[in-house]
Amino acid sequence: MKREYQKLEIDWKVGKALGFKEDYLFWATIRELSGRYDYRMITVTENHQEIWLESDTNKEFPVIRLIRQDLDWANWLKRDIERTLQNGERIRQKLYKKPINILSIYVSKFAPVDDHDFSLQVASYKKTKVNTFILTCEAIEQSLQNLEHILKKPLSIQVLQEDEIDEEKVLALKKDAISESVKKAKAEQKVFQHANKPFFTYLFMAIQIAVFILMEFNGGSTNSKTLIEFGAKYSPLIMQGEWWRFFSPIIVHIGFFHLLMNTFSLYLIGAEVERIYGNARFLFIYAFAGFAGTLGSFIMTPNLSAGASGAIFGCFGALLYFGSVYPKLFMRSMGSSVIVLIIINLIYGFSVSGIDNAGHIGGLIGGFLAAGVVSLPKNKNILRQLVFFIGTAILTYTLLKFGFNHQNSAAINDNTMAMLAQKYINDEKEAKAEEMLTDYVGDNPDAPLSLFMLGNIAFDEKDSNKAKDYYEKAIDTNPDLHQAHYNLALVQMDLGSLDQAKEQAEKAIELAPDNKSYAELLKKIETQL
Repeated sequence: MKREYQKLEIDWKVGKALGFKEDYLFWATIRELSGRYDYRMITVTENHQEIWLESDTNKEFPVIRLIRQDLDWANWLKRDIERTLQNGERIRQKLYKKPINILSIYVSKFAPVDDHDFSLQVASYKKTKVNTFILTCEAIEQSLQNLEHILKKPLSIQVLQEDEIDEEKVLALKKDAISESVKKAKAEQKVFQHANKPFFTYLFMAIQIAVFILMEFNGGSTNSKTLIEFGAKYSPLIMQGEWWRFFSPIIVHIGFFHLLMNTFSLYLIGAEVERIYGNARFLFIYAFAGFAGTLGSFIMTPNLSAGASGAIFGCFGALLYFGSVYPKLFMRSMGSSVIVLIIINLIYGFSVSGIDNAGHIGGLIGGFLAAGVVSLPKNKNILRQLVFFIGTAILTYTLLKFGFNHQNSAAINDNTMAMLAQKYINDEKEAKAEEMLTDYVGDNPDAPLSLFMLGNIAFDEKDSNKAKDYYEKAIDTNPDLHQAHYNLALVQMDLGSLDQAKEQAEKAIELAPDNKSYAELLKKIETQL
């Protein structure tokens, strides 16, 4: 009886020592992969017996899963491999999207008793492949050599004797292994915190709110004249030399809802981009993306437009560039959300009228290119930045040249010329307005609004005969232009042709019966007949 008791006591001590040995091997492998080969922990079970590691640099096995489990029967191992495949597929869908190779390492005292060759099996599910390897302590040196062969990397794990391993040594090893992952996690956090405060984000928010308030007190933010005066994108004025209108639309908004949505988006997205890139880089990215958005709009549409949407899409572009530099970190942290938001916004833009999609897409591309030029604070690459700079400069020059040389006819039409001329007249630049309109109608004789504006200029200059000629040409081109009929009636009165004046006044009333000025003019003419 005494001998049996001693035997049980000895077995317990040996088992405990061997348990320490497997624990030591488990944590030594994790420390080696973390500290030497840049793997980081992405999943840890509550009891620390199963740990998933991931590497941005290892192409053979980007994901390694280690489990501390004393194996007995192969059936359990087969079920666990199925579970590993399911978990691996979830990780693949979240971080990689493309097919991945996972190495699953079991640290065990022995291999399964009923299937000694199982350790070299490979299983697959959808786009995930799991390579199973059993690291056994009964043949530890041979197992480590086999693991080196599979990893194609040397391992510097020190093989200790059982009496050299105790609980304190295992805990110290575990602490070192976890510390390596904590260091990597802190390093990743620094990538997201280059700027403590998003200064320029808040500044642009304040500026666009202030500009909106000023616009509301000077004609309203939906008034075309007010929008033009405050710097909205207006292609005719850009082609007249007002290049600053490529930038000024960033702080101009059309209506309160437009301002609200863009200010909220800037607060969420802009602040994040500024923290990642830093204040100065963010300012360049935001300004260039706003310019690129306006350029895209300038090329694709002649419509009056404004808003920070292009610059905000540029922030999305900057985040996509971040994803190209840190793809796995991007997908782990924000990637799916950013991509979904971009897609939703683009779909919404194409399905709702009145949204400047060309500006959005231009801003998105501009933000990506600008981010490539300035690069990320801790990822400088002079050659890559130079390539981005040269490519961006060439593309910008080409698009500007294309916009000015080939899109003028699309951007300039009779309506925009008349609006531009009216602006010059309001600014007391009648001579410039007349010169511009004369050149335009010389190339486009069927331009009733431009002819009408030339008539107004002549009428203001007291040249009734010249005004009469322009108004008649405008009416010949567009007989329904009631303003031309009314003004022609005024000119005919000045020339003493009251019968013709009455005829034109009656025509103006016929086309616009609700206009009281027309009826009053007719009465005035009739009293003089």
